[in-house]
Amino acid sequence: MAVSSPVAGGCELCRFIRDIPDFPKTGVLFRDITPLLADAAALSLAVEYLTQPFRDQHIDVVVGAESRGFIFGTAVARNLSAGFVPIRKPGKLPSDKFAMSYQLEYGTDSLEIHADAIQPGQRVLMVDDLLATGGTMRACCDLVEKLGGQIVSVAVLIELIALEGRKLLEKWPVHAVLRYD
Repeated sequence: MAVSSPVAGGCELCRFIRDIPDFPKTGVLFRDITPLLADAAALSLAVEYLTQPFRDQHIDVVVGAESRGFIFGTAVARNLSAGFVPIRKPGKLPSDKFAMSYQLEYGTDSLEIHADAIQPGQRVLMVDDLLATGGTMRACCDLVEKLGGQIVSVAVLIELIALEGRKLLEKWPVHAVLRYD
């Protein structure tokens, strides 16, 4: 698969993305980011590339979905002097919450956010490690908008172009550091 990057220099991160064939099932090529996470310079550069386009966007809150969205989202929030809000799998949040179910290629899943996590009108940046089919990110965006948040953009480290996840996110700009054909 070819790799292209909309971020100048972003492909220098490609060597830290490990391809694992047939994981989690036969026919899937898994893009493993753990080598990138383990390298201090690569992790720092990835977070910077995720942050750069939003430095002057007055982001109030960064939202990340469980679990890898927490890794990148908190770092981007720190860089933007913004708060961080987690979106979690059911049963993990202790206070009043809203839930959203969404379709997966093999069934359905659900995500939850605290009911008071986003204030109406807050400017929100959605962050995750990967954009594939777009179902998870779409559910996250819908939860944020249900609370009155204004989504400025979606930012991901890796986009798998062939899976057309952007189609579910047409409503918002998408920034991808690395894009795989």
